[in-house]
Parts: sequence; C-alpha cells; structure tokens
Amino acid sequence: MVIKASIDTTSAMSARAPINRIRPAVVEAPGPRHPATWWGQFPEVSEKFDAALVTEGISDLIIPKIDSPLLRREAEIAAEVVVMHLNKPASEELETRAVKGLKRLVATVNRLNERSTLDDDGTSEVWALCHALEGRWAEAAAEAEPFVGTQPLLRVFVAALRLERFDTALAVRLLRAGERPAAAVHTGLVVGKYGWWPNWLLRIVSERALAGTLDADFITALDRCAYAELSPVQSKMARRLLNGDEALIEATAYRLENLGEPATAEKLREGDLTAVALAARLIPL
Repeated sequence: MVIKASIDTTSAMSARAPINRIRPAVVEAPGPRHPATWWGQFPEVSEKFDAALVTEGISDLIIPKIDSPLLRREAEIAAEVVVMHLNKPASEELETRAVKGLKRLVATVNRLNERSTLDDDGTSEVWALCHALEGRWAEAAAEAEPFVGTQPLLRVFVAALRLERFDTALAVRLLRAGERPAAAVHTGLVVGKYGWWPNWLLRIVSERALAGTLDADFITALDRCAYAELSPVQSKMARRLLNGDEALIEATAYRLENLGEPATAEKLREGDLTAVALAARLIPL
C-alpha cells in the first residue's frame, strides 16, 4: 500500500507554473542511478511505510546541498513544518502552515528561475526537495541520487519501512548490489527473524541472497542446522555440504550408509538440503 503525504499543494501553486515547468538539468554523477519507478517500490513492500520519516530523511540529505543561503533557509522552514504536519496529520493549523511554507518555497524558486539566464541556476536541489515535501518521494530520490549518493537514500527508505526484526544492513547491501526492493526486504526479514542463528549460517544467507539463490527450502535446511548445535568442525562441513561440494557429499553419504542411514545418504546425494544437519552431526568432532 502506497502512503501519500496528506498535504494538498495544489493551492500552493495555483498562481504559479507547476514545479515541473522549469527544472534545471541534474548533473549526473559516476555510478548507476535508479529511476523513480525503482524508488517507488519501497512504499509497496510495507504497510507501515512512514511518510514523515522518509520526508524528513530526504530533506536532511538535500538541504545541506543547497548553496544559496536564502533558498536553504526557506527549505529548512518548509521542510520543518511539513514534517510536523505529517507527524500530526489531524492538525488543521499545521496543515495550513505546511501549505503556506511550501507555497513560499515554490514561489521563491520560481522567481529565481524567471530571473536566471543560466541553464543550471543552482535550484536542482530545491526542486527535488519540493517533490519530497509533496509526498513524491520516488521522484525526489531519483533527482537527488546524483548529488546525495545512493547509500544515504537507501538507508532513509529502508528505515521508513518501519519493519521489526529486520536486518537493515543486509537489505542495504542487497539493494546496492542491484537486488529488487521486494527481494531485499524479504531477505532482511528472514535474517532478522533468525538473528539468533550462528554467524556461519548468517554468512551463508548473505551469500545466497546476493547470488539470488535463497529460497524457502534452503531456509528450512539452515534452520535445522541452527538447531543441531554443530561444533566448529561440523559447521564447516555443513557449510561445504550446503554449497554443493560434490566430493564431500559423496564421502559423507558413504559414511552415512556405513552408519546405517542409507535413506539419509540417498537424500543427500539427491540434493535434499534437509539431510545436511543430520549428515553434519555424524561427522567426527
């Protein structure tokens, strides 16, 4: 469910050209950029997506990048009151102040644009901020990414998900590696849920997630290994078994057969991950 900011900015621009009328070109920075459609996936993966938090976070990243002291002060005033209203959406007084603050910021930028004869008059950052204050966070992020960086924006959007028992650091790593927001959030929730697992298992989750091979069966197998209370030697063997070490799988299967576990040995050879925990526990300490 996408949560939109509750401020109606139509009145703020009724006497002015819309924000998109004059938008100076954003200078591209090295490295990949994400389109607004990509950033727009974040509100869709959490029903708790926090409008106030994402607005404040984007504002805090953009405002220091505004060179003009006048614009920077106007931006600070507008952002502060908009965030206050988003935190207390029932307040009509705050809503009025928020609309007024945004209207004043838009009017100031429009005046500067009308007076400027330059293609880039230094207001790109303010346009991105205006979009954020309107609740158009995806557009704001796409425009701000070149000058604020990808990782700070990712941390803002991930924090705004407001998810409990969630591995934020892993989710951000996956997103930086090119994973889709939905998949990265799913993995972050899995690792957050099983945060009590030993580090060697959590490393496997991270590796599998980055490789795009993490699925429900694999999580079940890891959970069994976590409950198996493996020794360091056994956990090392389990890691190799989980990673498909063919020589070790065959040697372990042969040992299982000699120990009277032919069914488990056959499952192990067939790639049944649930047999890994038992196989690892039978390895001598």
